[in-house]
Amino acid sequence: MKNIQIEFSDEIAEIPYEEEKKKYKLLFIISVIIAVISLLFLLGNFYQYHQKEKISKELLNKYHLTTLYSDNSSYEISELGSDSLIQNPFVIGMIKIDKINLNYPILSESNDELLRISLCRFSGPMPNKTGNLCIAGHNYMDNRFFGRLNELNIGDKIEIYDLSGQKKSYKITQKFEVVADDLSCTSQNVNNEKMVTLLTCDNSNQNKRLVIQGKITK
Repeated sequence: MKNIQIEFSDEIAEIPYEEEKKKYKLLFIISVIIAVISLLFLLGNFYQYHQKEKISKELLNKYHLTTLYSDNSSYEISELGSDSLIQNPFVIGMIKIDKINLNYPILSESNDELLRISLCRFSGPMPNKTGNLCIAGHNYMDNRFFGRLNELNIGDKIEIYDLSGQKKSYKITQKFEVVADDLSCTSQNVNNEKMVTLLTCDNSNQNKRLVIQGKITK
């Protein structure tokens, strides 16, 4: 009788262990599924970002061709064709900042989709005209667009090209942060001067915007 009871006790002890094994196995399978889904999601985002960057580079190439072979200041980018989101806006110029290795076309207007493609005119005149040209751009962690804007300092140089290919240099005079709904930096009351204002979000505080302002050098 004693031996039978011992065998029965051992069998009872094994049941919780088997249940624990099944539970951990199930958790492992769930973790693997979540990891695979997350990886696919990241790969999908990377592919989308790559495609948007590709469009930006195509626009930049087309801008260079336009300035070489055409005087048409309303060059349409709709010939890229497949994306209906970019049928109406057009490239109005190019911005170049050597210090942070920035070189992008400037699109004529801003919206969520266009801001994923390139830098966009938020308000103000055409490039290198009298007024305050305000250019908005996303601040991506991989340094695309305005991801390195915070590295700029007063005295650094911003180069703006218009559709004729003419380049004007702007010297940074101000660098500051504002709350997200403060648009006073976009004011066109600039005493008949030529200015450029660069705006992007602050990744550490989504309620703040980093602003860089420059004036044309004589």
